[in-house]
Amino acid sequence: METGEIPQGEKPSNKITKICILGSGFGGLYTALYLNSFWGFKHKNCEVILIDQHDHLVFTPLLYEVITDELQTWEIAPSFAKLLQNKKILFCQDTIQNIDFKARKVKLLEQGSLAYDYLVITVGVTNGKLPTTAENVLTFRTLADAQILEKKLQTLENSNQELIRVSIVGGGPSGVELAGKIADRLGRRGEIRLIERGKEILKNFTPATRKNAQRALDKRNVLISLETTVDTIEVDKITLWQSNESVIILTDLVLWTAGTQVREWVKNLNCYHNSRGQLICEQTLQLVGYSEVFALGDIAEILYPNGKKLPATAQVAYQQASQAAKNLWAILNNKRPKPFRYLHLGEMITLGVNSAAVSSFGISLHGWLAALVRLSVYLQRLPTFSHGFQVLCNRLKIWLAKRKR
Repeated sequence: METGEIPQGEKPSNKITKICILGSGFGGLYTALYLNSFWGFKHKNCEVILIDQHDHLVFTPLLYEVITDELQTWEIAPSFAKLLQNKKILFCQDTIQNIDFKARKVKLLEQGSLAYDYLVITVGVTNGKLPTTAENVLTFRTLADAQILEKKLQTLENSNQELIRVSIVGGGPSGVELAGKIADRLGRRGEIRLIERGKEILKNFTPATRKNAQRALDKRNVLISLETTVDTIEVDKITLWQSNESVIILTDLVLWTAGTQVREWVKNLNCYHNSRGQLICEQTLQLVGYSEVFALGDIAEILYPNGKKLPATAQVAYQQASQAAKNLWAILNNKRPKPFRYLHLGEMITLGVNSAAVSSFGISLHGWLAALVRLSVYLQRLPTFSHGFQVLCNRLKIWLAKRKR
């Protein structure tokens, strides 16, 4: 079969069809789980292999709750060994280095080349290039990042200094959520500054969510510097460019949430890319020129005739995973794949301990009620019913224990 040709006819009964999924975030893990849930899949002569350099999922929307001890690590970062129990899914922990589309092989650091019949690329993006290598500059994307931040905050809290100064670069959702959580954790001892180069925070969110976020940050005395860029970062200070003036701010910790970039090996793949290095896909999520390859999430750009761009959110990856699984299943059953249709369900953002903003279909909530709705929605979206039920029971147990005090 030529590369890029949609398979026709039945697969030979003695041939195992190998479906290789690169990356185990929302796009990768959920594609595998959706496939596994289809009636008849377990009797198909196929093999699903999930590959990631980490041995656990990170449910990133709830990673912020770890900072304030609202959730425990095992709740938002379950192991794949646990999640894939009794599933027709193999897990391979390794580092992806390259893909040979012509030979249909994935090159891995430890285990060499792995052949595939169908491939799903969902490796996500990485942090943008930091302007410094100073030790007080941290990122917040992985469980390891959260653990490093926790240790740094503990060190500062255990010090003798009266004021703990934290500068957060980037006024998008990650920066805003971090600002609210850290402000609540440090209380009066903290001086939190949110730095955004644009004219407003959360520029891609609804006006209601922006207003609620602004109100929540003001309540927590978070300093917001708009139309401000970072010039230099040193061990104990950060130099900003604001209103055509250079301003020096003393800081103990800098959290960098501004910007992302496509991984170098993805940029170097022998296929079509856009100017950012993202992979170009058809509306069916299939890679242009290689219909046996699917790409999901923020490493992919879908060719829409009106030039529409999808947001780089977990919500998009979650919906794409469902469509990718359906399209793979269709191809395995000699049917044609269908285009992906994104349905924007709304937006949710945490704004501190037991505080959030939720906007969906014209309805906006904020405060503790929004926090409850947000947590409930995300608990339902945890990857398996078993894990979600365990988390729910643990939350109820902790809540009841607090009520008895």
